[in-house]
Order: sequence, then structure tokens, then C-alpha cells
Amino acid sequence: MTSADLVLPPTDQQTPTAAVLQAPEAQPLESALMDMRVLLDQHGYVIAVYPSSVPIALQQRLHTIRSVMESDRIALLKLDLPPLAVAVLVRQLRQLSICDFSPGVIASAARLLSHYIHAGALLNSVAKLDRVPVSLKSHAKSWVPGTQFGVLANPNPQLIKIGTGSLAGPEFGTQLLVAKGQLQSDWPIASLAPAWQVQGVQEAALPSDSPRWWGTSKLIEFAAYLPDISVLYQLVSSVRREECHWCGMELIGDRCGFCTAPLPSHENQTDAPGVLNQGAPLHRGA
Repeated sequence: MTSADLVLPPTDQQTPTAAVLQAPEAQPLESALMDMRVLLDQHGYVIAVYPSSVPIALQQRLHTIRSVMESDRIALLKLDLPPLAVAVLVRQLRQLSICDFSPGVIASAARLLSHYIHAGALLNSVAKLDRVPVSLKSHAKSWVPGTQFGVLANPNPQLIKIGTGSLAGPEFGTQLLVAKGQLQSDWPIASLAPAWQVQGVQEAALPSDSPRWWGTSKLIEFAAYLPDISVLYQLVSSVRREECHWCGMELIGDRCGFCTAPLPSHENQTDAPGVLNQGAPLHRGA
């Protein structure tokens, strides 16, 4: 991970923690290379996950490290998800890391599992929101005192004015993680959680990058996710495994998590969300 506040507490005693990769201004390149060598020596492979919103300098640092080390055992996963959703996905990958999956499968599973995270926020304004389509009418309403908006960024963008509609939620059993910023409201817990029929609600600290991602510090970020490792295991196991024609790593889905090479078109016969939806335990109440 690229930030300590994206490392959520483990769900059990078996779930490992995550190493935090420092920004260029916080650590010289030589020290960063040494840290990466230690991680590779200890674990064999490194899957580095970072949000697309992190500074370009940090993204360049990660690519520089992999290039200088000339290592094919480092996967760089850039995720276009809100910060809290990134933290949730990283914890799911940490859960899967203790299973009998190869590093290539775990790395490519990130794209598949992201389809099952419903990530959004309650905002007091969408005037500076550029991650989700916002109509001129919604922009105008942002200037009306007391107006609040429910926004879903993943898996399908949605925007509603609180009190005039509802956000489409998951059709399978989830838990809800809520991170409060500088906005006072019980809407995520009192209204959203019952509407989505979540199986539990937990609170977390708001990631430091969330205000920049959502365009305001007056927000409450939330993410509904699959908490059960047995369900996560079933999802990943249900997808056919392939061998990357470029680097030889094992993968699922349509793209290698380590070298990002796509499967040749004649092999790319699996649409990940469609296959994963076949799992019976995903239906709410199962």
C-alpha cells in the first residue's frame, strides 16, 4: 500500500497486514529499493496496490523501483476506486493471500473483486466532484444550504439528492464500512444500511485522500463489501485459470496482474462478473 490509512485492521488472526511503500519525499530511492528487496526476499512476490488518485511522483517511484530491480515478481495495481474501497479491496486480497492461490491469481483477482464493492459517499456538495457524472441541475442544487447528495462511484455511477431517491445496492449479502468526515448525518447507517439489507455496519477512519477524491471534506464515505473469506475464495476459484502468454504467470479474468498483458482474444472467453454471479452464496440471505 501507499498509505498507512488504507491498511484496515485484519478480519481475523490469520489475515496478514500490509507493508506501506513510502512517497519519494519521505524516503530516498536507495532506501526504497532496499525495502523492496527485503519484501521480495521474505515473501517471494510483491503486489503493490495504489489508488489512481495518488500523486504522479509516487506512481513514477513505484515504476522506477520495478524497472531498476528488473523484477518480474512485482505487480503494480492501479485502482480507479474511492480510497475507502481501495482499503476494502486490499484487505480482501490480504485474506486471499493465505489461501492456495498463486501470486498471479491474487493480483488478477483485484479487478474481479472490485465489481462486488459498492463504494460511495454522502456529500454536502458536488460542485467539485469530477469522479462521477454530475448534471448542471445537481451543480445548482449544491449551492442550496442543507442539500445533501448520495453518490455511488462503483460499480455503476449514480447520484441522488437525499430525500428524492435511493441508490441501487448490492443483490447479495454484504457488510457496510462507514468513514465519517466533516459532515454530521446518520443517513448511511439509518437509511442506506437498511435499504441495502447489509448484515452489519462497521466504522473506520476516513482516508486522508478521500476529501480530494470526492471534492469536499464535508462527507461520509461508505463501502459495502463481501466480508466472508469462504465466499471470496469461491468467487476466485470459480473463474478459469490461464497462463499469461507474455510472462508465464497464472491469471484469472482477461488480463495479467503482473505484466498487464491481455489474454489473446481466442482465449478470452470468460467475462468475470458474469461467471462470479453464478455463486449461490452471493444472493442476499444465502
